[in-house]
Amino acid sequence: MTAAALIAARVAAGLLAILVTGYGAGALWFRGPQQPLARAVLIGLWSIAGAAALAGLILPHWLGPALFAMAGLAFAIWWSRIQPAADRDWAPDVARTLGVARRGSRVRLYNVRNFDWHTRNDFSIRWETRDYDLDDLIAVDLVASYWSGPTIAHTLVSFAFADGRHLVFSVEVRRLAGSEFSAVGGLFRQCELALVAADERDIVRTRSNARGEDVYLYRVALPPAEIRALFAAYLDTADTLAATPRFYNTLTSNCTTLVYDLVKPIVPGLPWNWRLLASGYLPEYLYRIGGLDSRLSLAALHQHGHINERALAADAHGDDFSQAIRRGLPAPANSAQPPP
Repeated sequence: MTAAALIAARVAAGLLAILVTGYGAGALWFRGPQQPLARAVLIGLWSIAGAAALAGLILPHWLGPALFAMAGLAFAIWWSRIQPAADRDWAPDVARTLGVARRGSRVRLYNVRNFDWHTRNDFSIRWETRDYDLDDLIAVDLVASYWSGPTIAHTLVSFAFADGRHLVFSVEVRRLAGSEFSAVGGLFRQCELALVAADERDIVRTRSNARGEDVYLYRVALPPAEIRALFAAYLDTADTLAATPRFYNTLTSNCTTLVYDLVKPIVPGLPWNWRLLASGYLPEYLYRIGGLDSRLSLAALHQHGHINERALAADAHGDDFSQAIRRGLPAPANSAQPPP
């Protein structure tokens, strides 16, 4: 190996050691011992091992990298033992899992959420059993709720039925009771993943009215057969999560990437794009691939799709929430959903 290649290899190894040390420190911070002192000691020892590895690469000497390798093995064993669970003390809004019973095109859904939200933290709990017929599906809408600037949005998918009902699927962080979710902690197995099926007046209204987030609704151009396939894919995901819990991950397993994973088998050739990670730009991604009404500009769809004023007015006047938030909202040319 030439001197230049040796230097390049050491630099690459050093960068890898820095990344592993940083990730390990984060993992220990979010999933290490509950006692602050014990957690701090472990993070300190882990950081010393990482520093020793870097020193060994610079000097060079084998002892530092060997020490870090042993520490890394211990970390890997501990990390592999942290598994998602189904029986923890969950926050009330994600306390139940969606249950599915199928008979042909008809499905019965257990634990559909229909809370009445008075404020962000004050709500009336109501879980319902509902029956649907997939042959009655007529449209699907994307809901994007912006809670942290223009880059980050929570993504929800709402299905419309011929009888006027709407059902929303949302990939949620399954938090513990009394805990808060951290986007950084979501990289370190902080919380499990939940698939919530809910009434629009619950899961959309809590964001627009109770939390004051900026909420946008877009009607998606998807043929009827693909709408049914997507709904069925959500049901399959509910069955899978009920049998095998999994962790939420801020980057790889979240409210946007899971939707992409469900749609990709249904729409062959669906391209990957960085906007799937920056979820606030998902409407732009859908517009670029022809998933939204191309007869209007994206700016016009944004303007029509902002539902907050209509959502608040629905509360004030006692209007049907789903109809109210869709007033004046253009539908794609192939949509079977009539204008509200």
